[in-house]
Amino acid sequence: MSCAGLAILIIGAVRFVRDIFPLVKALDILFILLGAGLIFSGIRSLVKSFLLLLLPSTSEDLVDLVYRKRHLEKGPRVVTIGGGHGLSALLMGLKKYTTNLIAVVTVADSGGSSGKLREEFDILPPGDIRNCLVALADAPALVGKLFQYRFKKDSVLKGHNFGNLFITAMNEVTGDFKKAIEESSRVLAVRGKVLPSTLNKVSLVAEFKDGTIAEGEAVIPEKRKPIRRIYLKSVDSELGQEIKPVLEVVEAIRNAQIIVIGPGSLYTSILPNMVIKEITQAVSESRALKIYVCNVMTQPGETDGFTAFDHVRVLAEHVRGKTFDYCLMNTRIPHEELLAKYRKENALPVVPDAAKVKAAGYKVVESDLLHATDFVRHDSDKLARIIIGLFKKETFHQSI
Repeated sequence: MSCAGLAILIIGAVRFVRDIFPLVKALDILFILLGAGLIFSGIRSLVKSFLLLLLPSTSEDLVDLVYRKRHLEKGPRVVTIGGGHGLSALLMGLKKYTTNLIAVVTVADSGGSSGKLREEFDILPPGDIRNCLVALADAPALVGKLFQYRFKKDSVLKGHNFGNLFITAMNEVTGDFKKAIEESSRVLAVRGKVLPSTLNKVSLVAEFKDGTIAEGEAVIPEKRKPIRRIYLKSVDSELGQEIKPVLEVVEAIRNAQIIVIGPGSLYTSILPNMVIKEITQAVSESRALKIYVCNVMTQPGETDGFTAFDHVRVLAEHVRGKTFDYCLMNTRIPHEELLAKYRKENALPVVPDAAKVKAAGYKVVESDLLHATDFVRHDSDKLARIIIGLFKKETFHQSI
């Protein structure tokens, strides 16, 4: 072949390559994208498999699960203070808005399963803590039901909750009640954290208006006498009479953006936390939005005849000052059939005397807060929606 022919062939080849290069380049990009897609799909399936093993079973898509987790991690820092079923209801609502949630729970319980385990194993009562753990659980519903299961048949376990026994056993294994709560939280995949207000072994004492005294959380309401004041008595000989809060509780209160006191039994669930000096001081000094959720029904032997203002007044008398900004009170009256059941136990709806509460210097939110079916309880979603709404409102006002 002549030089001229060879040159023509080379030029033609160059032109051919030049013409098809965009197509080749496009195919390369297509294959790269396809490969990346397959790799991503493989990693996604692998991660999802691990999540299915490590996280509670859920019907949510992986992307939705990750988004929800990240969204909740950005939620406000909330500390709730109380005990009993009221606090549990509140937590069930708040966990839908944030995982930065710490429940501070009383350890003065002396009745039922908790009281028996307290006496037999010399541990702090696990009952209220168990309720809060289950309320914050992200584990399958069956696990929550298991922790709340109460043995009924005649046996040595009759009256005990499985969750109480589990926490007791974990305390025996770890030798540390706080550690036992942490490990139980892992089992239940808890959103947030549950902390006892103190690790001291304490007994609740009531001084009645007639000057007599009763000791024991379960005993106090049985006396059916007007209470002048309540206080904690140390039963831990090693620590003497000094009752100290869990340091993590005080730190959480200082860093909180929202502090919610209640709902719960005024004298036997809320005040046992608030009479610990360091806790009250931290709440008073905090710049967080502070809310008191008033009970919806009076409690026989504790708050007979109390209005919303009476609840606020007693709380202020015990903590010696104003510790919250807002008071949430229910305005809806349960249906008559349900009210009749409560009247038999001398329990009545708490009168929402908002004018008196406002005159005492508090802001008031009046609303239908009830979830009334077989029992009169606070509706967890209504409560949480109002609390988060107040926080957004206050935050907006501070920013302008």
